[in-house]
Amino acid sequence: MTDGRLPFFVYGTPLPGEPDHDRFLRGRTREERSAVLPGTLLYEGPGHPYADEGHGTVHGTMVTAAPGAYAELLGLLDDLEQYLGPGHPRNLYERVVRSALPVPEARPGAEPPGPGGPGTAPGGSVRAWVYLAAAAVTGSLRTCGTPVPGGDWLSLRPPPAPRTP
Repeated sequence: MTDGRLPFFVYGTPLPGEPDHDRFLRGRTREERSAVLPGTLLYEGPGHPYADEGHGTVHGTMVTAAPGAYAELLGLLDDLEQYLGPGHPRNLYERVVRSALPVPEARPGAEPPGPGGPGTAPGGSVRAWVYLAAAAVTGSLRTCGTPVPGGDWLSLRPPPAPRTP
């Protein structure tokens, strides 16, 4: 199955304002817009989250690669997520295609939703690559993982310190 150059749904450290955004995405994206991934639960991990199939919704950003940057972005995200190939026993995450829904409000640093693009499906959903927890990780998540309230990784961040005059 070839899914072509689908956008990516990111929900953790590659989000705008998070540590891996500048390192992996800056200058390699054409569009970044807020989106949600239904049918998925978000769990805390050591410094990064894991999404897994479940009865919930994960909040994140839909990322479309800049012209000429798709292959580089795909490789960088595969490396970041420790994805070695479909079903590889050492995968930390599996890269799979899921339908995400763009949302009207943009996160800080993300562009507002635009018209349909690659992977747009009826009803406004967009087929995108997403990195879900690999089989080696899902068992422990389901039995002793800590769900992220509301499925929003950024909700775990402390609010910014007030500026002093």
